[in-house]
Amino acid sequence: MSSFLARIRSASLHRRRFSSASSILSPGSTAPLTSYQKTRAALSLLKSESNPEKIIDICRAASLTPDSHLDRVAFSVAVSKLSDSKYYTGIRSYLEDLKSRPDLRNERFAAHAIVLYGQAGLLPDAIQTFKDLDRLGIPRTIKSLNALLFACLVSKEHQELKRIYLEFPKTYDFQPDLDTYNTVIKSFCESGSSSSAYSILAEMERKQVKADKGTFGILIAGFYKEEKFDEVGNVMNMMKKYDIHPGISIYNVRIQSLCKLKRSAEAKALFDGLVSRGVKPNVASFTHLIHGFSKEGKLEDAKKLFRNMVVRGYKPDSDCYFTLVYYLCKGEDFESALEIYKESAEKNWIPNFGTMKLLVSGLVKLSKVDEARSIIGLMKEKFPKNVGLWEEVEAGLPQ
Repeated sequence: MSSFLARIRSASLHRRRFSSASSILSPGSTAPLTSYQKTRAALSLLKSESNPEKIIDICRAASLTPDSHLDRVAFSVAVSKLSDSKYYTGIRSYLEDLKSRPDLRNERFAAHAIVLYGQAGLLPDAIQTFKDLDRLGIPRTIKSLNALLFACLVSKEHQELKRIYLEFPKTYDFQPDLDTYNTVIKSFCESGSSSSAYSILAEMERKQVKADKGTFGILIAGFYKEEKFDEVGNVMNMMKKYDIHPGISIYNVRIQSLCKLKRSAEAKALFDGLVSRGVKPNVASFTHLIHGFSKEGKLEDAKKLFRNMVVRGYKPDSDCYFTLVYYLCKGEDFESALEIYKESAEKNWIPNFGTMKLLVSGLVKLSKVDEARSIIGLMKEKFPKNVGLWEEVEAGLPQ
């Protein structure tokens, strides 16, 4: 009898949980949602929700885990919004609750929780979680330490990262691996001490941990950020010693780094040199250049690259379209912005409200009021939560 009553109670609890999840994630739905559908619904709600308590309710309803990429994205979005609201007690409470879930009592979740604490700027909590792994019955491995180092990196606590790197491997008897060293090198590069990374490369050699393209890509980006161009050449030569061929991934780091320094013309010269030597660029190569030229206000160069990219069979991603529409509007080239927007919309990629408002205002300047109204109608239909904002814009249009 007791077993029968327990099954009834379990079924009742399951129904209540399903009812609660459905009412939050898919109001009015009668069919149970799959894990994937729950996460998709949660992500959609999280992007527009600003109430911290509701954000946590959405996450709980979706029963997120770090086992899928989509769930990890949802975790990250939620924690970013909660930390922006300075709702640190809520972040702590939510993550501590998750630690008690039997299905999450593993190193994979613990490592993810450590990173999320770092993302929220709660590094002491990340460190404490690492130290508590034994108490939680979770094995502590180099993966946990790498998560803690990454938490230091995302919270920009570079001195603490250096301390943990120097102390914890000895304290907990770990041998650093490639991820460990790459994270430490990235910290040096992001904190303006790229030259210190040479000592890490020497240690890697002593410990027989082979550097990879990622290692050198991080170092090259660091030296570009510090405008130490001779050191970039030194690193390129070092790669030969390690028998690593640069390939397009390394050249993309160089192209992007030059564009960030507003030296897009030099980046384009590097790109042209690659093409002439038979090195095949990829979508990222074009996207970095388009973003760089756009940011510098060289819109004709950006448009030419975009068209060249499409003609050569490359498929621009949504970010490429959004970047170009935004900067064309800022440069008051509204005709071109409208053309690029229409191509993007055909793929169901719609720029954000701010960019679309710039485009609508620009069309009004060109006396294309009907076109502007048409876009507003589409925006209201696609994004019901922004209806009020678009009605304000619409009210200001010429009658």
